[in-house]
Amino acid sequence: MVSAYPDQVKEFVIYTALRVVLFLASLGIVVGVWMLVGDQVPLLWAVAIAFLVSGVGSWFLLDRQRAAFARKVETRAAKATAAFEQLKAKEDVD
Repeated sequence: MVSAYPDQVKEFVIYTALRVVLFLASLGIVVGVWMLVGDQVPLLWAVAIAFLVSGVGSWFLLDRQRAAFARKVETRAAKATAAFEQLKAKEDVD
């Protein structure tokens, strides 16, 4: 049987929250450095650069959380496939 809903999304919430924190930290650093170099910060460029930096950073820094999330998704997919195959086999018998 499938477990309770909050337990199913724990890894997703953790990984997503860490990605958001990493993006906001990257944005703060990019804006801070840009303000040191110049007097005006183009927001679109700052967001784009922070997005790229946080993406690369998450690849290295959040590997463990991403793997845990992938394992959870794989387990749920295997359970759903098994349940579908069981229903399909039951239907074939009838």
